[in-house]
Amino acid sequence: MRTGRSRSVKANSMWPLFSGRRRPELVLQSEAAECGLACLAMIAGYHGHELDLNALRRRFGSSLKGASLAQLIATARNLGFDTRALRAEMEYLSRLDMPCILHWDLNHFVVLERVDGNGVHILDPAHGARMISLAEAGRHFTGVVLELSRSASFEPIRDVEQVRLRTLTGRVRGLGKVFSQVLCFALAIETLGLLLPFQLQWVVDKVLVSADGNLLLIIGLAFAVIVLAQAGLMFVRGWVISWAGATLSAKWTTNLFSHSMRLPLEFFEKRHIGDVVSRFSSLNQIQQTLTGSFVETLLDGIVGLLALVALMMYSASLTCIVLAGAGLYGVLRMLMYRRLWRANEEQLVYGARQQSELMESIRGVQAIKLANRQASRVVRLTNLTQESVLRSMQSQRIGLAFTAINQGVFGIQRVALITIGARMVIGGELTAGMLIAFLAFADQLTQKVGSVIDKSIDLGMLRLHKQRIADIALALPEREGEGSVHAWEAEPGVVVRNLSFRYSDNDPWVFRNLDFSVRPGESVAITGPSGCGKSTLAKIILGLLKPTQGSVEIGGIDIERLGMERYRELIAAVMQDDQLFGGSIAENIAFGDTGASMERIIEAAMIASIHDEIMAMPMGYESLVGDMGSSLSGGQKQRVIFARAVYRQPRILLLDEATSHLDVAREGCINDAVSRIKATRIIIAHRKETINSADRVIDMGDLSLVASQVA
Repeated sequence: MRTGRSRSVKANSMWPLFSGRRRPELVLQSEAAECGLACLAMIAGYHGHELDLNALRRRFGSSLKGASLAQLIATARNLGFDTRALRAEMEYLSRLDMPCILHWDLNHFVVLERVDGNGVHILDPAHGARMISLAEAGRHFTGVVLELSRSASFEPIRDVEQVRLRTLTGRVRGLGKVFSQVLCFALAIETLGLLLPFQLQWVVDKVLVSADGNLLLIIGLAFAVIVLAQAGLMFVRGWVISWAGATLSAKWTTNLFSHSMRLPLEFFEKRHIGDVVSRFSSLNQIQQTLTGSFVETLLDGIVGLLALVALMMYSASLTCIVLAGAGLYGVLRMLMYRRLWRANEEQLVYGARQQSELMESIRGVQAIKLANRQASRVVRLTNLTQESVLRSMQSQRIGLAFTAINQGVFGIQRVALITIGARMVIGGELTAGMLIAFLAFADQLTQKVGSVIDKSIDLGMLRLHKQRIADIALALPEREGEGSVHAWEAEPGVVVRNLSFRYSDNDPWVFRNLDFSVRPGESVAITGPSGCGKSTLAKIILGLLKPTQGSVEIGGIDIERLGMERYRELIAAVMQDDQLFGGSIAENIAFGDTGASMERIIEAAMIASIHDEIMAMPMGYESLVGDMGSSLSGGQKQRVIFARAVYRQPRILLLDEATSHLDVAREGCINDAVSRIKATRIIIAHRKETINSADRVIDMGDLSLVASQVA
């Protein structure tokens, strides 16, 4: 049994605040095949461990292929649980020791939270918390259950990495001064706004009583100046905020993308592309909240306190009514907080899944058309879109409910204030002008308090976005290394020592105990049957994957100690699944070299036997390659990629089926070119012609032969 699906972050409990008993918290998966690990995280948290998915990955690893039930049992026992795996019919579900793990849809795991009269309540690490009927559960449940309980040796573990915004986004200079300016502008705006109710009081109590037209003109002009000053300050504040927001957005996105480019290849292989991309959108949400909601919340709190002081000066009893209404609104909002969290989280999850499906369909449109499966892909995307829209609608409905509650609570409050305040005017406790001013201040206070509560909820939701970004920001980058690149006089040799690899502790070995060497300047062909690990070995030699055991050395230095960035200055490769990028052929061959010369580009293309075909194109080397090389044939694309590798003038050149799309004649030309390149060459191939072009052959299908190749 293997896991599947997508997405991770630890969320707040999705259940009501006052539920009567403790319940497990939902954990959504990040990697495509870690639902089993996410289920263990939920149950571990329920029993007292403080562990997140990052901690579990560090402790137990994760695999592209997921985890079997036996592997989940082993992991659970390492966490201090006694386990019981059993087969159960649907009728037995209510008698299980909950929460427990159910095997779902033959390729997935979920947590069974409870069974009651409403149905089956599950926590699905791919889709969120759900309540489904027994009949629907029966269509998904495979009958396999894993119960967990504390063992006698159980001790709570705390291993949760805290996330700070600076960790997520890096340092941005000069923003402290900008925020101080915004705060000062906003404080001035709100202070001027507090003066406006006095116009009503003075007009009613002084002007109307005395019929003094001059005083009315003076008051009108004074408050007109105040309003104009307020409008001018609002414009300046908006201008500064827009600059700060754009700066933050650009800087944070750049910092996070820069960090993601330093992450190992396996990070991206374990995640759906749409999910990774969607996490960058969380940066915009954080930026908008911090540049808007944070400052507004702070100011609204200050202005609300000033308005409260003003209200107390008019009437303590009426002020108590105002505070009661604000308190009631705050309690109702808090009761809805977790429901809002759940809706927003699931909206992000389904939005990312929809984006992944869309990207996958666009990239694979050729295969879709050839199989005539356009309709089925449309159905898949439509279903995901509907799910995403449904979650978005749920979030909008919660927002509408908040708006209705706000209007209802504060509307009733205003009716009460007018009624009671009018009686106080009749009784002589207040003047008519004072009541009007009080109502204006009360409106300001309720508006500010309501805004503080709403913005506080928005700030609370930042944790959801921080946790999503943390999946990228807290991932460990490739090792930088301790050594330096030596200027070897001859091409460096490659030595593979006792090399073994598997994707996780629970996966089978791809290969074990490989030992061989490639002498400086030598050309070696690596062969073997499909599935024996040739491409995996290539990725390890290139530093894209980290070996489970053993090492790869170049020039006598372990590449781990040398550092990947330094190491890759010496190497170039043509892989089976290499890609071209948007731009011209020349730009793809030079591949980011800002000082590229046309002579060097042409030389690389000639070595790759693609120069004549490029010159036959209308735009020559300025011809666009299309989306990821779509305008070129398979053979042309492969030779441009080979030219890109040659352009780097590497000390070590690795080719993984680099001529698989070429005819025999073109393959012979490439093989001749490779034989003339002054570099250490490692060639992975199946074709006899390519294999024969090498100085020596290493057959991975014959381990004894591999072991004998050590220099």
